Amino acid sequence: MPATVALVGRPNVGKSTLFNRLVGKRLALVDDTPGVTRDRREGEARLGDLSFTAVDTAGLEESGDESLTGRMRSQTEEAIRSADVVLFLIDARSGPIPADAHFAELIRRSGRPVILVANKAEGRLGSDGALEAYSLGVGDPVPISAEHGEGMADLYGALLPFVDEPPETDEATGLSDEADEALDDGESGADRPVRPLRICIVGRPNAGKSTLINRMIDEERLLTGPEAGITRDSISVDWEWRGRPVKLFDTAGMRRKARVQEKLEKLSVADALRAIRFAEVVVLLIDATQPLEKQDLHIADLIANEGRAIVIGVNKWDLVEDTSKTWADLRVECERLLPQIRGVTMVRMSGLMGEGLDKLMEAAVAADKLWNQRISTAQLNRWLATVIDRHPPPAVSGRRIKIRYATQAKSRPPHIIVFCSRPEAVPEAYVRYLVNDVRERFGLAGIPIRLSLRAGSENPYHDKNAR
Repeated sequence: MPATVALVGRPNVGKSTLFNRLVGKRLALVDDTPGVTRDRREGEARLGDLSFTAVDTAGLEESGDESLTGRMRSQTEEAIRSADVVLFLIDARSGPIPADAHFAELIRRSGRPVILVANKAEGRLGSDGALEAYSLGVGDPVPISAEHGEGMADLYGALLPFVDEPPETDEATGLSDEADEALDDGESGADRPVRPLRICIVGRPNAGKSTLINRMIDEERLLTGPEAGITRDSISVDWEWRGRPVKLFDTAGMRRKARVQEKLEKLSVADALRAIRFAEVVVLLIDATQPLEKQDLHIADLIANEGRAIVIGVNKWDLVEDTSKTWADLRVECERLLPQIRGVTMVRMSGLMGEGLDKLMEAAVAADKLWNQRISTAQLNRWLATVIDRHPPPAVSGRRIKIRYATQAKSRPPHIIVFCSRPEAVPEAYVRYLVNDVRERFGLAGIPIRLSLRAGSENPYHDKNAR
């Protein structure tokens, strides 16, 4: 089990910048605005030959327990309690301030090992501030510059006593001793860990995304509250459902583009879009009291364009009074307004009350199975012959379009290529007809389908000897 290293300190001292450098990716949002980070974010970090789990945290601020900053501080305190070692960051350019002294005392009381890190130590001002950090009484400061990568060797030396070095590898195989033992024990491919299902939760602000994930994992892991737009980063959480590993992604609420003015909110939305691109199943969470607003439809269209499997979670269903009428109207509106994912599964649920969560996961697993489905070329060409007999392609400029054969190029999502005589002349309406028919014929309800037209002379899959 890798060691856990928590990065803590007051706002805007460079915790997220150091976190990104340690994990080798721009996972955490970074901006000059104080208090960008709100939830705890974990990442697999490396420093030289040291491997550990780095935890980025919200900036420590003094405030009431029930306020937003108070709830953020509670998340940071939980990260400190769970850590093997704490990196306490200060701003070396400004030197330690009274707030740093207050939080240094809080970290000392936790009983966790502490490494004092004087960040932004480049230049003369930074060097002077690093020397002043001795006054905090939490050990010798390690001067670094997370932005420029300076001082990483000193940080390595400070972390070395608390972080285990990686196991030695066998020169012949290049495998660790533990991996060699597993191979010697005859571990088969079937016994290897199953790849986690990546599920991204998206929706408008205040749709209940963080509350839903907290209820799923049965832990107050993500910051929640009545304020809209609390979540900023896309946070991943590991979970297990019925023995299957799952990685859940919480995302920032996505407002209409015209309303997104601030740079920080633009970064949050871009992070949410990135999470959608790397997901396998996307759960679009809509508010049952304000269902299928224009922004919900826009988000659904974004998901379909990215080709992700989609499930619609109708959240806050416990607040609906006339459930039968609301559900019937919602189904009709969904079919009318979202023809690109016709037949998409909708699940009535309440993240706050914990209702419908199993049904939501069952729908997500089923959608992932359809998303990965492959259709044989023989089945596709039998289907193609049927649809052409029923509704032949129209003549364009007095010339018939000859459709010859079809094959599936890839899955995730299903991508079908249809070869024909004049692909550029096929009307868009006929392409939609083919897509809708293949969805109905092969049970691909709610899955985005890619259908490409290409020029082709003859069907290579046809048995020429049978002519």
